[in-house]
Amino acid sequence: MRAIEIARAVTARKTTARHMAEQALARIEAGRSLNAVITIDPDRMRAEADAVDARVAAGESLPLAGVPVVIKDNIWVGGWRITQGSKLFAGFTAPEDAIAIVRLRRAGAVIVGIGATSEFACKGVTTSLLYGPTRHPQNPELTPGGSSGGPAVAVAAGLVPLAIGTDAGGSSRRPPAHVGVVGFKPSYGAIPYGPGFAEAGWGISVMAPIAADVEDARLAFEAMAGFDPRDPATFALPGADHAKPLRLAYSPRLGLDVAVDDEVSSGLRHAVDRLRAAGMAIADADPVWPADLAEDAVMPLQHAGLAALYGDAFRSDATQFDPDIAKQIERGLALSGADVARALEASTQIARAFAAFFLDVDVLLAPTVPCVAWPFTQLGPSMIGGRPASPRGHAVFTPFVNHAGVPAISIPCGTNAQGLPFGMQLIAARGRDRLLLDVAAAAQRALLG
Repeated sequence: MRAIEIARAVTARKTTARHMAEQALARIEAGRSLNAVITIDPDRMRAEADAVDARVAAGESLPLAGVPVVIKDNIWVGGWRITQGSKLFAGFTAPEDAIAIVRLRRAGAVIVGIGATSEFACKGVTTSLLYGPTRHPQNPELTPGGSSGGPAVAVAAGLVPLAIGTDAGGSSRRPPAHVGVVGFKPSYGAIPYGPGFAEAGWGISVMAPIAADVEDARLAFEAMAGFDPRDPATFALPGADHAKPLRLAYSPRLGLDVAVDDEVSSGLRHAVDRLRAAGMAIADADPVWPADLAEDAVMPLQHAGLAALYGDAFRSDATQFDPDIAKQIERGLALSGADVARALEASTQIARAFAAFFLDVDVLLAPTVPCVAWPFTQLGPSMIGGRPASPRGHAVFTPFVNHAGVPAISIPCGTNAQGLPFGMQLIAARGRDRLLLDVAAAAQRALLG
């Protein structure tokens, strides 16, 4: 059942939150081989579900009544073990809920488990020394991507209808694209962030709903969104503005000189043609970036952040770290202040370029990923679009969105010859989250029709 259907059924008392939670727990147990949900607490889950049923019986109106939810293993959920996929935090218990989790619970959601992440949510494959690899639901030898691989697989495999990830560079858009579900990265500040762990990439990470369809993602977003004085980045979102004809545009490579697999490129073009046939007026247009701007220009911010947070622990005992994260920390330790300043300037240039583009366009359509899933033993595919690919070649279409602070959503739009999914990314100006959700919902309906 979809999240919205569960909430309606529990509200109408046709079923109970306890029953839905028990069903989700049984599916999680049956899907253990996927390694998507790495922590469960059945007694705590049942107590939460029973409390929701009592609130419904007392007449409360709960938009997420009884909806089972998996939370990514870097978001604080009070009383649960939350580790960031790191040996350093293997025994950590979150002292309180993040604000977004408080709001989910207030809306009636029931937390049934914690979803796997790569270490510190800083890797494009969901593996960690603490838990091992999370596996693609269609092929256990493949990765769902990262870092929100656990939450994405939990939804794609039908373990739960809803999950909450985080997204600092595409972590909750790329995994959904690789497994065929929806991942929504809201505007920076639309949902309060924290209290929780210190972030390696300050000022770009957001809470991100993952669901089978846009309307379920919207339901979770509306439950979590809104200003909170404890997070100075938060703001009150306006409603969706449909006063003028929507200006939609398609960019096959987001204006970047990057490789895309032929099947993904042709599949995206076919999906855009279907949307045009369904009545959407979509022009062709690319964002214009400063010369030679690429993700490499902003990656020093993540490396420096990791070094600042964990450099001392790394020097003390490097074996506690995933080797791929260790390399990032080493790079961060070698950076100068000028290197970090240049990366901050590149981040600002990205934000300004997107802001200029959205003066003339309301919603931009682009690829979410340039390729389909690859073996989990590799950081990325060795070839993309017939060209040798770097370890971050699979991630080229998502990080700029984070540095601009704008909202983006990935919806399923096709599969390759082997049936592996890829996604279409829809992007809008900062604060236009509700408009973006409206357009994404219409696009998903057209592609499914």
